[in-house]
Amino acid sequence: MKTPPVRKTLATMLVAGIAFAALPLQASANAQIHVVNGNAPGVGFNDPTPAAPIGGNPGVTIGQQRLIAFQAAADIWGATLDSAAQIDIFSTFEPLTCSATSAVLGSAGPLYVFSDFPGAPQAGTWYHSALAGKLFGSDPVPGVDTLASSDIRARFNSNLGNVGCLSGTGWYLGLDTIHGTQIDLVTVLLHEFGHGLGFSAITNSSSGSMLNGIPGAYETFLHDNATNKNWPVMTNAERVASAIGGKLAWSGATVTSTLPGVLSLGTPLLRVNAPSSIAGIYAVGTASFGPVLNSPGTTGNLVIATDAAIPVTSPTTTDGCSAIDNGGAVSGKIAIIDRGTCGFAVKVKNAQNAGAIAVIIADNAAGSPPAGLGGADPTITIPSVRVTQADGALLKAHVGDSATLGVDMTVYAGADATGHALMYSPSPLQPGSSVSHWNTSAFRNQLMEPAINGDLTHSVKAPEDLTLALMRDIGWYPDQDVDGVPDGSDQCADSVLGGTVVIQGCDSGVNNLFFANGCSIVDVVNQCGASAATHDDFTGCVSHFTNLLKKNLISNQDKASIQRCAGRSSIP
Repeated sequence: MKTPPVRKTLATMLVAGIAFAALPLQASANAQIHVVNGNAPGVGFNDPTPAAPIGGNPGVTIGQQRLIAFQAAADIWGATLDSAAQIDIFSTFEPLTCSATSAVLGSAGPLYVFSDFPGAPQAGTWYHSALAGKLFGSDPVPGVDTLASSDIRARFNSNLGNVGCLSGTGWYLGLDTIHGTQIDLVTVLLHEFGHGLGFSAITNSSSGSMLNGIPGAYETFLHDNATNKNWPVMTNAERVASAIGGKLAWSGATVTSTLPGVLSLGTPLLRVNAPSSIAGIYAVGTASFGPVLNSPGTTGNLVIATDAAIPVTSPTTTDGCSAIDNGGAVSGKIAIIDRGTCGFAVKVKNAQNAGAIAVIIADNAAGSPPAGLGGADPTITIPSVRVTQADGALLKAHVGDSATLGVDMTVYAGADATGHALMYSPSPLQPGSSVSHWNTSAFRNQLMEPAINGDLTHSVKAPEDLTLALMRDIGWYPDQDVDGVPDGSDQCADSVLGGTVVIQGCDSGVNNLFFANGCSIVDVVNQCGASAATHDDFTGCVSHFTNLLKKNLISNQDKASIQRCAGRSSIP
């Protein structure tokens, strides 16, 4: 039997005095993730409203279909992670914040965090409960089907699609991703469960303060490119600045090595070519209409487009909401237009009609990074982008200078120039979203971006997604036999764990000890049998091995018992 870790009381986020139970490991591939139904009778998962099976979901009531979708998402995560500890997600469908145009879809996060337990990769570091259980080897919060005994708390919006709550849309409860205009519940669940499993910061991004003065495992890989520091060594003030600086990247080796096989080369950008005082690369938000940016891009001189002011509806002369009146200056140039009053496609079409070769929309409110340009117009043939208010002001002060709208084919979309994945760090801070998501510039679109994109699959791993790679970085290493030894260094990747040493039906009565290299006594005995040409070879190998064990780990009697069973066998 694997020697259990020392029982130790650990600090938690919500409850003090929780202790790990000292339980033996049991080999079981993958993680078992259990959805705990926290709803009262008649509502949420217990809603009796009849429903026809859809998209591979066989439930016959709304409640059944919701629960099946939850467990399907849990099973996807379970099939990609290895843990000897069951992970419990206390879940409810309930009314959440809603309006006719926006809604909170759901949320999930850890109920507890633990530090300095046996098996923790780093001292003085918080680990989400589910990850702590994986690293320790048994359940950190023992109990059955209660909130207090669960690792993750999940809430999802039962009102979605009803009148006054994004009416006209709703949850798609199928399991096949064919969600049409509805919101795919399994995709949103995979995203939120990801937060609960470890894809989220414990440090307070608003104040920069770390819980009890120590970082979470997630924060140890947050790297600020402006200061060249990782979060644990920063001051509170530096962490606050980093969370809104737009320069936050992930330094984990697994994500970095996986990234080229997931993201696409070609980061959208605006490059000012001259003068040297403002020359450089500026972040842009791309348009949903017109041609996509390409390489080498569209180059031209900058000019401010002007149009006639229209009282009430279009009171400014630089918003592009009416026909451009300085067409002679705009023709053949890159037009700068202010955001506001009318749709983005209207502005760009008016500039195109005046002969512009591209358009830059300058934001009218502070914030970064720049969002995209929504809208549709199939007749638009010139590229357009959006820049921040600050960058727009700088560009408008340098009309006549040369600029290029295009993509940098040396940089992956969603990564910095060194190939590290960028994290979401907009200004102003967005509590609950900032830091704990990938940057929105990532392409292909990623599961853990702050918004759920319609083209996502139900995959959390490469080549579709980087999320599993991040989980590997923070401690979710692959462990086929869940013996606590990573597959990469496990010399017995499919160990026989627990029990006593039994050789061809002969029970020696000796505990099946487990070693740091990932092998047990039974594993080594089996290796002796596999490599032996004769029975004498087998018994000689077992004798040599048990002589080594006797020095520190087993008694003379134990040694004799194992050798006796080996001698009685017919191996090989």
